[in-house]
Amino acid sequence: MTAVAIRKKLVNYLQVADEKKVKAIYALLEEDIEQEGRINVEQYNKELEEAESEFAKGDYISNAAMKKRIKQW
Repeated sequence: MTAVAIRKKLVNYLQVADEKKVKAIYALLEEDIEQEGRINVEQYNKELEEAESEFAKGDYISNAAMKKRIKQW
């Protein structure tokens, strides 16, 4: 079974499952759910160094220039 099929089954199940089961499933996944989108300190520092390097090279766009670009979208 594909991940997509599993997700669909889980969504359907969660819509009709009793509260106790939903809370139990959430408890199993809680840490992953809360960590979603977060990065570790090492990754943060790496991204910060890359951004600072780009800025030092002049590889950036000003706020005013970005506003002009957005208006063209």
